[in-house]
Formats: sequence, C-alpha cells, structure tokens
Amino acid sequence: MSDETQEEKRFGVKRWIVIALIAIGIYVSFMGPTFLRPITPVVVLPPEPTGLAIGNFQITNTILATLLADLVLLLMAYGAWRFSKKGGLVPQGFYNAFEAIVEFLWNSVSGSAGTKWAKRMFPIVATIFLLVFTANMVKLVPGFEAIGQLKEMHLPGTAYEPKHLFDIGSLGVYSLDKGKPHEVVAIHGEEDAGHGEEAAVADEEHGSDALCTECEVVPFLRGSATDLNFPFALAFIAVFMTQVFGVWALGLGYFEKFFPIKQVIHGGIFGGINFAVGILEIVLEFAKILSFGFRLFGNIFAGALLLSIIGVLTAVGLPAGLYLFEIFFGAIQAYVFFLLATVFISGALESHH
Repeated sequence: MSDETQEEKRFGVKRWIVIALIAIGIYVSFMGPTFLRPITPVVVLPPEPTGLAIGNFQITNTILATLLADLVLLLMAYGAWRFSKKGGLVPQGFYNAFEAIVEFLWNSVSGSAGTKWAKRMFPIVATIFLLVFTANMVKLVPGFEAIGQLKEMHLPGTAYEPKHLFDIGSLGVYSLDKGKPHEVVAIHGEEDAGHGEEAAVADEEHGSDALCTECEVVPFLRGSATDLNFPFALAFIAVFMTQVFGVWALGLGYFEKFFPIKQVIHGGIFGGINFAVGILEIVLEFAKILSFGFRLFGNIFAGALLLSIIGVLTAVGLPAGLYLFEIFFGAIQAYVFFLLATVFISGALESHH
C-alpha cells in the first residue's frame, strides 16, 4: 500500500512540474517581455564563419558542429573500450544501448555481405552511421542553432534590435527584441555600392566591433548535414569505397561492367548494347553520390527549418512532439545512409555477369 501511495505522489509531482513549465513557456512566449520571445529564423543555405580560423582556413559553424559530433563519438567509443577492458560481461545503461546499436549494424552488414566481407566493410559503414546519427542527435540540444554572434543584416527580411541582458566578464550577452523589428530591403546596382560606402564610413566612425542596430544571429553551431559539404563528402567516400571493394573482390575485371571492351569487339549488336549499358553504369555511380547527398541534406535541413518555424508559431507543446519526431527521423536517415552504402558495396562484390 505504501508503494502505491509513493507512486501516486511521484506522479503528482511530475504532473505539477509539467504544468508549471507549460505555464512558464506560455508567459515567456506570448505575454512576457518581447526580448524573451522566439523570433523567425533567418534561412541561410551556405555555412557561416564563426570568426575562428586556422591560418587562412575559416572554421564555419557546420565544421565546428562536425568537430563536436566527432568528439562526442570518440568519447562514446572510449567509454565502451574502457568498459570492455574492465572485463564487464553485462553492459548497463549507455553501454547496453551502444552494444545493441553495434550488434544491429553488424547483423545488417553480415546478412548482406557475409561474415568474410562484413569484417572488412563494417568499420567503414558503421562509422558512417554513427557519425551521421551522432551529428543528427547533437543538433537537437536546445540552443544549438540559436546561440551565436550578432551581425548587421543586409539580406531581405526582418531584423531586430539587440537587447542587453547581462555581462559575463568582458563578454556582453544579448537577445533580439521581437517587439522592435526592422524590415531590411535588398539594395541593388548603384544603390548597393552607395550602401557599401556608407557601411564602411559607419565602421570607421564606430569601430569594427560596433554593435549592430538591425541584427540577425549567426549561430556558433549549425547541424552538420545542413551543409552540403558534409553529406556529399560521406557520399563520395561511400561510392569510392564501393569501387575499392569491387576491385578487391573481382580484380581489374570489376571495371568490365563500365568498359566491356571484349563484348564490344566480339559481341556484335549485343556488344553495342553492352557498351551503352556500361555508360549508364558510369552515370549511375555519379547518380549515387547525388542521391546520397541530397537525400540527407534535404531531410535534415527541412527538419531544422520546421523546428525553428514551429517554435515561433507555437512555442509551447508542439515543438516537444516535433523533437521526438526529429530524433526518430535523424536515426532513420542515418540508417538509410548506412544501409544504402552497405547494399552498394555488397553489390560490387558480386560479378555483374
């Protein structure tokens, strides 16, 4: 009886915590000071510089996010390695989940390519899955794409005035005031040149570190897959390793499916057909890169945009459900990328005859 009473008390506490958080969210988002309210995000396709650089190489917010995902993945691997070194046979908590993921990936690869080739393929395709999955999960941390540096907005859209909140040492912390919007209109032609001269004069008068008046936020971190370079780099690696494993398994005869020289010489009309099929096979390899890259980029970029827009329109309740959806969707996209890479490499191991 006491256990039932304790369980009821716990449920009651959790219920009131949820209600309090919803009430706070409603107040902050719709009734509180305007500088606390969420604003419509600025949609920018290319990655943006963070101000960090290695020599002449600028580190963008998507590169920084990828490095963070790499760090998280390395810490996960190190933790699993430490656990195995201690001789633990029954993993619990995080280690149990990590083992389940690795075992699931291994079963998928071994079922597609067989044990012999699975041992060689697994480090590559599993790393692709874990990197994409980790990058997709890390970007869901609140504030990931909302905290950054303020800069003057020169693109068409709505900018906002900054609101000083507090200081951390010499670093000022600001928010954008939704109650003070400014419509920024694109300037073209000669007017654009004049605007550039005026901006240069203003920078000289106020200094390069002068605070903006019509501001947007350039986030320090942005989802890795929202940068075309990330999915296309992984796509290129997957397709390139397809050719490597094809040559590994079949020797130079693997390239006969692209260049069927013998069949063209001795095959008559069918040799001409095979030559046309070889050209299509070459096109198909490049199409794989496009398919890989745009599928991952499009889904993750659209998901990030959906979360930010819904967070402005209905800041309480619905975004929590969308976060659950994004967790599921991020895992599915990582698995699809992994599965296609596995299938393509496994297909290259078999003779096209």
